[in-house]
Amino acid sequence: MKGLVTVFGGSGFVGSQAVRALARKGLRVRVAVRNPGRGYRLPMLGDVGQIEVTQANVRDADSVARALDGAEACVNAVAVLYESGRQTFDALHVEGARTIAETASAAGVTRFTHISAIGAAADSPAAYGRTKAAGEAAVRAAIPGAVILRPSVVFGPEDKFFNRFAEMAMLSPALPLIGGGHSRFQPVFVGDVAAAVAVAVTDPSATGRTYELGGPGVYSFKALMELLLADIRRQRMLVTVPFGLAGLLGKMGDLMTILPIAPWITSDQVALLKRDTVVAAGALGLKDLGVTPSPMEPILPTYLYRFMKGGQYADEIAAAAALAPR
Repeated sequence: MKGLVTVFGGSGFVGSQAVRALARKGLRVRVAVRNPGRGYRLPMLGDVGQIEVTQANVRDADSVARALDGAEACVNAVAVLYESGRQTFDALHVEGARTIAETASAAGVTRFTHISAIGAAADSPAAYGRTKAAGEAAVRAAIPGAVILRPSVVFGPEDKFFNRFAEMAMLSPALPLIGGGHSRFQPVFVGDVAAAVAVAVTDPSATGRTYELGGPGVYSFKALMELLLADIRRQRMLVTVPFGLAGLLGKMGDLMTILPIAPWITSDQVALLKRDTVVAAGALGLKDLGVTPSPMEPILPTYLYRFMKGGQYADEIAAAAALAPR
């Protein structure tokens, strides 16, 4: 296909990279976002006139219909990591996904890609995981041939995982290991997730399938913190925080959601850490979409360098200090 694709949530971390990947496939892309001002850079990801930004709120069916007018395919990348005001898990992950899928179906859109998450399950200990599962079900009920992508923790220059803990390491003498740091992750590069979206949209063989997206390595939370500290060249204690105490800290984070800053952790995120976030045995994955998973180790330093002492000039500063007379 070489027609128009509407991407909901295309101004976000994953969504913006999906927009870039779709544009590179030669597709026209309409990016539907709640606050168009946040998408002012998106047209620069493609050729002149190839990418347009329009206003749409997934809680408003009429605006969703306008965004889908004339589209041949649709990508839903709308998600939140914590609830704030009317931006709740249920409103966005479930009802928003349902509205987009049902409106797309009514408009005759046959290619639909929904970005969910590994850990989406009706019995998840976290509301995030439960609503992600409910959103998948709502999408499949409206469009049985929808492609569902379930990434693990996504890393890249604007991620909310490594950047958050690196910021903490600059301010705190210790990093917390929730539940002892035993939870396992399979971090996946944002560029690989974007490539998977582009294949899901354009390859008919992906129709109706669910893919779990993970990188080539599985790591404990503790191992990820150790890798992070090595990359930013900072020594910090790693302190075990039992789930019970972490839950109390999470409740404090819940109260912070009324503020215009992201809480360090919420009670729901603590609950999410009680299960591993890795690709299930036998699940379809990146390789089934023709995407080779990118290793994490060579990529992290390309954007975490800013958290080192001296930033991008850390090596030069260290070399100069070694040559300085004592």
